[in-house]
Amino acid sequence: MTLAETDARYLRRSLELARLARETGNEPFGSLLVGGDGTIVVEAGNTVLTERDATGHAEVNVVRAACTRVERTGLAGHTLYASTEPCPMCAAAIYWSGIGRVVFALGAGTFREVAGVDDRLELSCREVLARGTRVVEVSGPHLEEEAADVHEGYW
Repeated sequence: MTLAETDARYLRRSLELARLARETGNEPFGSLLVGGDGTIVVEAGNTVLTERDATGHAEVNVVRAACTRVERTGLAGHTLYASTEPCPMCAAAIYWSGIGRVVFALGAGTFREVAGVDDRLELSCREVLARGTRVVEVSGPHLEEEAADVHEGYW
């Protein structure tokens, strides 16, 4: 699957947000939402540790902020970029928000290998999103070597 230059740029921004999350004492995950016109609507990092909120994943933080800024019916033309494949909780939040497209860097399987983390739900974002009644386009994994770097030495 070929990655468009624009998608690569936004994915690299999600990786920068993951690094920032790590630097501020959180798990290294980042996400952003981009409108159909290429405008960044909102950016977020993981806040699970600093906010003491198990749902403070970067993608959920983006969805929460986006829903306060954009009418839910307007999110279909937006793309959510994530440094790592969205977990089932995040995929469900993406679905319920109405966002129409997801592009992610590090795949869940590679993340488990890199991080050595076993405590994960074995359900891909594609599987979760495919169970809905509307189509959400999913693209990824992309830039996995770059995406794995942000996790180096963390877990």
